[in-house]
Parts: sequence; structure tokens; C-alpha cells
Amino acid sequence: MMRSSLFKFASLCLLAGAGQVFAQAPQSAPTPSPKLERVPESEAPLSVAPAREGGTQITEKREGGKVTEVQVKSGKSRYTMKPHLEAGNAQRGDAQSGDIRAPQWTVLEFDLGKKKPKTEAEAAKAGAVEPPPPPRPPGKK
Repeated sequence: MMRSSLFKFASLCLLAGAGQVFAQAPQSAPTPSPKLERVPESEAPLSVAPAREGGTQITEKREGGKVTEVQVKSGKSRYTMKPHLEAGNAQRGDAQSGDIRAPQWTVLEFDLGKKKPKTEAEAAKAGAVEPPPPPRPPGKK
């Protein structure tokens, strides 16, 4: 009885393997590529988008292997992304944790250490007077 079930199992495996061999399609000659048509040229002007200047710059600040701040500069716009730190032992998704933290856009930057250029009134007060213009050359009347 053991041999008959073993024989049936082996014949079933061989039959399944033979089915896979016959299921493969024979290789045929490659089909020719379709004929391409020429597109007629038009008189319409082409519109080309100007190239972006500089692309995107991403600067990451890390402390102890964790990202604490990401600054992104794309063209003229600049923004800062900071991770949302949960209070205490609150985990993300808890009732105590907050929503995501929105990016902070940099609107204006001030350089407080930069010296102001002197205006003409300040230059006159300082004693730096411009010399008079040179005299006109004699000419026809």
C-alpha cells in the first residue's frame, strides 16, 4: 500500500513538470517594427520654460544623529522644517501629541552688522565736499 501511494505521488510530480514544459510557447521570429509617420512641421512658436536658477539646496542640521532642522532653498524662496517634539512621554498618535509642524518661511532677513552707505547730506556734514566741475571749453557762439 505504501508503494502504490509513493508511485502515485511520483507520477503526479512528473506529470505536473511535463505540463510546464509543454505550456511554454515555441520561439517565433521577431515581428517587424511598425512603420513610423513623419509629423508635419507647424509655424506655431515654441514655448520653452526658463531654467531654474540654482535648483534646490537642502541643508540638514543634526544633533546626536537626529535631524533637528532642515533648511530648503529653492530659487528665491527659503523655508525651514523642524520636527514636531511631543511633550513629556507622549507618542505620535496619542491624544497628548499634536499635529504636524508646518514649515517656517523666511520672509525678510536683516543684517544688523552691516554699515549703511552714507548719503550726500551725511557726506557734506562730514566735510567731504565735491570739487566744482571743470570750466567749459571756449566754443562758437
